[in-house]
Amino acid sequence: MKIETIAIHAGNHTDATSKAVVQPIVMATTFERDADGGFASGYQYSRSANPNRTSLENVLTRLENGVEAAAFSSGNAAGMSVFQSLEPGTHIIAPDDMYHGLRNQLKQLFAGILEFDFIDVNDSAVLKNHIKPNTRVIWIETPSNPLLKITDIKKVVTIARQHNIKVVCDNTFATPVCQQPLALGADLVMHSSTKYFGGHSDLMGGALITAEKSDWWEKIRNVQTMGGAVPSPMDCYYLVRSIKTLPYRVKGHVHNALLLADFLEKHPAVESVMYPGLPSHPQYDIVKAQMSHPGAMMSFTLKGGEDEAKRVINALKVFTQATSLGGVESLIEHRASVEGPDTKTPFNLLRVSVGLEHIDDLIADLEQAMA
Repeated sequence: MKIETIAIHAGNHTDATSKAVVQPIVMATTFERDADGGFASGYQYSRSANPNRTSLENVLTRLENGVEAAAFSSGNAAGMSVFQSLEPGTHIIAPDDMYHGLRNQLKQLFAGILEFDFIDVNDSAVLKNHIKPNTRVIWIETPSNPLLKITDIKKVVTIARQHNIKVVCDNTFATPVCQQPLALGADLVMHSSTKYFGGHSDLMGGALITAEKSDWWEKIRNVQTMGGAVPSPMDCYYLVRSIKTLPYRVKGHVHNALLLADFLEKHPAVESVMYPGLPSHPQYDIVKAQMSHPGAMMSFTLKGGEDEAKRVINALKVFTQATSLGGVESLIEHRASVEGPDTKTPFNLLRVSVGLEHIDDLIADLEQAMA
C-alpha cells in the first residue's frame, strides 16, 4: 500500500459488536479474565496494552516500514526509554545539534550512569575517533533542531555496522512522509508524535519503531510496560484519527515552506535561511538522495541581531510565538531563549514551523514585521 492508504487503514479496526467503521475508544484500565484465568482477548491491564494503543502502534509500524512500534506519553519518554534500556557505563554518540530536551536528559539525568559525546556525526573522521569499546548507540537527528543540519544516514550506518553499534534516528522533523530511516539502515526510529502525527497542537505522545525484534527491543518494551509512560486510550484514538490526514497535511506544509523559504532568502533583512529544500543548503545533495520531501521546519537569522529578532517576532500577527511544531497553525520562536544558557543556537535565529494558512498571508505577515 502507498503511505496515504496506510495512514487511513492501518490504525483502524472495525468493532466486532457494533460494526462501527471507526474504532471505539476503550477506556477500561483492566480486562476480564477467562474461566481458566487467562486473557484470550490479549488484554490484561491498560498499562501493558490497550486496543486503541494497539491500533496506534500498528499504523506507526506500517508508516515507518518497521516490524513493531511502542507508543509513549511523550517524545521525551520515548527517548528516555532508549537510554534506560542501556547498561550502565554504555557510551552514546549524539549530534552536536541535538534537541535540547533529550540532550539535557543525558546531561542531567544520566550523567554518571551513561557516557556520551556530542559531536558532528557527519564528519566521518570525527565520528570514528569517538567510537569506544563501550559505544553501543549512535543517535542521529535529521533534519536537526534548530539548525536544520542533515545527517547522511547511510554513511553513519556503514560506520556503525563495522563496530556493531546501533543507530537511532529522531525522525520528528521529517515524518515518514518525507524520510524513511529504517529503509536507509537505521535500527530504530523515534518520533515526538505530539508534532506532525498529532498535527493540531492538542495532544502529547512519543513513539519508537524498530527494524527488528531483538533482545534490545524487548528491553525497551519492558521499560514501556513497567515504567508506564504510555499514552491514554483517548490520546491514542486522536493520534490514529490525525494520522489519517498526515500525508496530505505534510504535503501542504512542505508546499508553504518551499515558498516561504524562497521569500526569506531574498529578503534584504535576512542574514541566512536554514531550510533543506533550498539549493543553497550545504547538504542539499544529501537531502535529494534520502528525503522525498524537505519537510516544513526552517530557521532564519536576521541582520539586526538579537534585538531585531525579538522585535520581528513580537510584530507578527498570523504567526504564533510558541514552542512546539507540526500543527496546522504557523509557529515561531526565539530558540536560544528556549534552550537556556548553554545554547549553541545563534541569538539572532528564529525557528519556524510552517503551517497550513494561505502562503500569501504568511509572507505578508513576515513582510510587515520586518519592514
